[in-house]
Amino acid sequence: MQPIMTFEEGEDFRTGQILLIDKPLEWTSFDVVNKLRYTIRKTFGFKKIKVGHAGTLDPLATGVLVICTGRMTKQIDGLMAEEKAYRTTVRLGAFTPSLDAETPVERWVEANHITQQHVESALDAFRGTISQRPPVFSAKKVDGKRAYKVAREGGEIALRVVEVTVHGLDLVQIEHRTVEGHAVCDVVLDIRCSKGTYIRSIGRDLGEALGVGGTLAALRRTASGHFVEDQLWTVDEAVQRIAACPLEKT
Repeated sequence: MQPIMTFEEGEDFRTGQILLIDKPLEWTSFDVVNKLRYTIRKTFGFKKIKVGHAGTLDPLATGVLVICTGRMTKQIDGLMAEEKAYRTTVRLGAFTPSLDAETPVERWVEANHITQQHVESALDAFRGTISQRPPVFSAKKVDGKRAYKVAREGGEIALRVVEVTVHGLDLVQIEHRTVEGHAVCDVVLDIRCSKGTYIRSIGRDLGEALGVGGTLAALRRTASGHFVEDQLWTVDEAVQRIAACPLEKT
């Protein structure tokens, strides 16, 4: 049985815990890891404690972030390999270099003609095993360098196409809006997919398939393996619960 947020004393974190955190907007996954590691070390006087996450979320994404401590860090690879689920809003008619709101819109194309039927027809190509080009703003390594670091410095980097599996892809909502004077089409999707799938790439490729470009306006991980949103703690809640835990059982 997995020790999911069952700690009662400091030593439980060394033995191993799984903490299910709702990653805040604009935090990196490592920001969350560092915050919890610092809290555990400070609370219990540990010089060292292993803490890691089981699957990166982009800074502008929220939702299920699986954190492992102590001996449970040995389970990270297995947890990372499990299916993930997301709800995302793809903004058709806008393109950004980062494929989300981290960078300004570089190109606008009027998208008020896009219909639900257009979107449903285009989505067929994104179900099952598909070939995908990762975003240049990603954690992929090429020649020892993180792609996002090269991209943010204005450099160019060639990323290899990879195969991923989209187990489920459902259209939830379609809404035509005006953003900065441009007619866009916001499409809300529910996605279940394999490890390594980039939702930003799906947004970009869906926009390209419809001839208007696409970028993510919102992204939330709703599940990681069998862990779901209802189980999550905020970072503040996790910090408070850890800080209130005794060094040893009384």
